[in-house]
Amino acid sequence: MQRRENFPVAGRLLPGAVRADLTAVYDVARTIDQIGDETDGSTPEDRLAALDAFDSDLTLVWANLPHPRHPVLVRLVPTVHRHRLPIAPFRALIEANRVDQRQSTYPTWDDLRSYCALSADPVGRIVLGIFDAATPQRIAWSDDVCTALQVVEHCQDVAEDRRRGRVYLPLETLDANGVGLADLDRSTTTAGLRAAVARETLRCDLLLRRSGTALVATLRGIARVVVAGYVAGGLATVDALRRADFDVMVTTPRPRKRDVARHALRLIGRRS
Repeated sequence: MQRRENFPVAGRLLPGAVRADLTAVYDVARTIDQIGDETDGSTPEDRLAALDAFDSDLTLVWANLPHPRHPVLVRLVPTVHRHRLPIAPFRALIEANRVDQRQSTYPTWDDLRSYCALSADPVGRIVLGIFDAATPQRIAWSDDVCTALQVVEHCQDVAEDRRRGRVYLPLETLDANGVGLADLDRSTTTAGLRAAVARETLRCDLLLRRSGTALVATLRGIARVVVAGYVAGGLATVDALRRADFDVMVTTPRPRKRDVARHALRLIGRRS
């Protein structure tokens, strides 16, 4: 499971209530990832048990009594009740981390997209819920955006994911470019791996430009600014990968702040 770079902590310029809601949700998502990914010395069975315990505690957020025990869930309660957020997206994030304990590769793009439906898309649905802006069409666009944000992070972090025993590039894309799993253990990026990363980066770029632009254009006020920021971060990451010529084994391409700002201003200024 990736760090929640596709769901950054809300900026200080946002209204306090909005910032508090986004931060509460971010902290829960980050905690779920930590349980599933970063428990030192734990086995998959240990992590699954910890995820189950957190899942049980999570259900108490939607109950009157007793209250949840984990501090991040205690802080989530006001946000859930203020916006009537459903439990399903949060439980999907937990399920994604369960998947990570038993699956390390994804044969096709459709398989990877199904994983992102658990690990990434729920974040966008929660954000739309916080802004009371969820409609079927916006949810569909948001799912595209969140999948793209997740996959473009995996494109950045091929080497790190491999060290954790996971490969998030579709095996069909690797095979089509003559890349074997052993190539992901090299200290250099082969031409085939560059081509595979470029293929997935292009796929993400198209999703962000099509669905991200359409989604932002339908939003207003703070919601428009926040969502534009997420989409802009993804587009700036695409820029970074291209600037690095998709060399992801030697370094981790990172987006530049000026590129994020450039994309955000374009998105915000675009008329619906």
